[in-house]
Amino acid sequence: MKYSIILISETSISLARTLKTELSEINEGATVTIYHKGELNGCTNITSVTDATKELFTQSDALIFIGAMGICVRSIAPCINDKHEDPAVVCVDSTGKFVVSVLSGHIGGANKLATTIATITGGEAVVTTQSDNTGLWALDTIAQEYGWTIAMAGGKRLAAQRMNNVITLFVNKHKTALVLETEDDGTRYMEQTKPEHVKVFHSYNDYSLYTRREMSKPNANGNPFELLIIVSPKKYSSSDIPCLQYYPKCLHLGVGCQLMAPVEIAPQLISEIGAAGYASESIATIGSIELKKDEPLIAELCRLMPHAELKIYTAEELNKVKIPNPSDKVFEVTGCYGVAESSAKCPNKHSVLVIEKQKGSMNVNGKISHYTYALACDEGIQRQGHIEIVGAGPGAPDLVSVRGRKFLEEADLILYAGSLVPRELTHCAKPGATVRSSANMNLEEQFELMKRFYDKGCLVVRLHTGDPCIYGAIQEQMNFFDQYGMDYHITPGISSFLAAAAELRSQFTIPEKVQSIILTRGEGRTPMPDKEKLHLLAQSQSTMCIFLSAGIAQQVQDELLAGGYPPETPVACCYKLTWKDQKIFRGKLCDLAAIMKKNKLNLTTMIVVGEAIDNRQGLSKLYDKEFSHKFRK
Repeated sequence: MKYSIILISETSISLARTLKTELSEINEGATVTIYHKGELNGCTNITSVTDATKELFTQSDALIFIGAMGICVRSIAPCINDKHEDPAVVCVDSTGKFVVSVLSGHIGGANKLATTIATITGGEAVVTTQSDNTGLWALDTIAQEYGWTIAMAGGKRLAAQRMNNVITLFVNKHKTALVLETEDDGTRYMEQTKPEHVKVFHSYNDYSLYTRREMSKPNANGNPFELLIIVSPKKYSSSDIPCLQYYPKCLHLGVGCQLMAPVEIAPQLISEIGAAGYASESIATIGSIELKKDEPLIAELCRLMPHAELKIYTAEELNKVKIPNPSDKVFEVTGCYGVAESSAKCPNKHSVLVIEKQKGSMNVNGKISHYTYALACDEGIQRQGHIEIVGAGPGAPDLVSVRGRKFLEEADLILYAGSLVPRELTHCAKPGATVRSSANMNLEEQFELMKRFYDKGCLVVRLHTGDPCIYGAIQEQMNFFDQYGMDYHITPGISSFLAAAAELRSQFTIPEKVQSIILTRGEGRTPMPDKEKLHLLAQSQSTMCIFLSAGIAQQVQDELLAGGYPPETPVACCYKLTWKDQKIFRGKLCDLAAIMKKNKLNLTTMIVVGEAIDNRQGLSKLYDKEFSHKFRK
């Protein structure tokens, strides 16, 4: 990324230097150069703003003028060519109060850059693009943002005109049908931020059925929609209304062929994929075996699909992939049991073959050449049921992560750990969602409920206290999910030990004194490994956060003292951290059991032990003026 800052008045040199420093840090590897008409330390001298602009316009990704808007406009006017090629141009007034996106707001990124600069200067970004100001999607850049490809018929200029027509319909809020046949960050974003004039369908077939039903009604006046937007790896070519299709790069093509197979096979192979209903624009990788890496056919496929990455695998790598159609004959020639299917699945071992091995041939100049291909799709991108294991945080509803909150708002089923998670966390559930506590369920009952919703294609949230990876009992659940091939993911949460540090106003690591934090539990009904007994861990005298041990406080106290903690070591008994009825009791380790008993603290209590509690001594090197590092020389 190359930024060119054109400084009009030397009085704003401090602002220019700040922008250079911050933009370099925000965009690692970026080149930021300040240009000024005159000799100024840290600036490249130019003889004319107009001439410098003309030269930098084609060499820069972004031009940042610091000065009057009139100078900026007059300087760039002769250079403006095409919004798909022009750089981002931003104009900042000499005080940094206003940051104006001047040119290439969407495609060039000037709108985003203006917003970024405004956060640096504490100013106001001035963006005039309608879709940005009305909170609508930027249809011309959303594909780039989420790694999709886009194809519009016609040459470059005609395609641009068609895109502009689509954008005009959309920003003017004409009725729009949105078909989302895949599920990824982009489609989730579109569904969550859907404007009122957009109706969502999860398959093209659902859209077709709906429009046919509406058009069959008395007094119907054609298609109820004026614009169709599709996100799918499948190809839909015919539409009676303007249509914009995005292609998520989720398909993987595996290819095998005879020696020196002719390049004429390539368009035929792509055509066959299209005939099967899949778009070549969604192909992310083209794969084959090392034996075929120099084949002209492979090179031609890469030329025809420049958006796809070439992946070459060894026979050993391909043999690790389980395929439905292994061949002993292929093994004799190549050393693996299937080139096409294996190299299609190799980029993502959990991918699903949507086209199993196909055999084809072509007669070129009287010689018949044979080839095979297969097509795989990334697991989880095709719409299906999904389970999200979400960390609820320590208890306060506003301490669940932003991502976790979104899953809770979208879930069809929320199964929460009722004995440990406040029900208030589920109050954001959408109308019609099922909310159940798992407190009275065994593992099999929990799984049966989740699978019932999963099999319907629903979103299931399994809500665990704190962070699921710490005493979350998720391993046995994931074992079930793996056995049944179910799609799942984990959203981390804020653990209660972090909440303890916050509520105690303590840093659990002290420079040169305590640099380790131990998360553990006492030995109750569940045995502890011999090497992890409390008295052994206590030898380090690290900050120790002890979970699930309120009922054995005397045992914990005895073991910690036996392990070497001094009796005067600070302790904190933290009951229901961040809940409405939170209580914290401080004291000494020698009084731990008495504190717990006196205050009747139960299983939702965390015990924190160590000198770090309430400590205010010791300075780190991080902000020492004598200590230099990558970001501060």
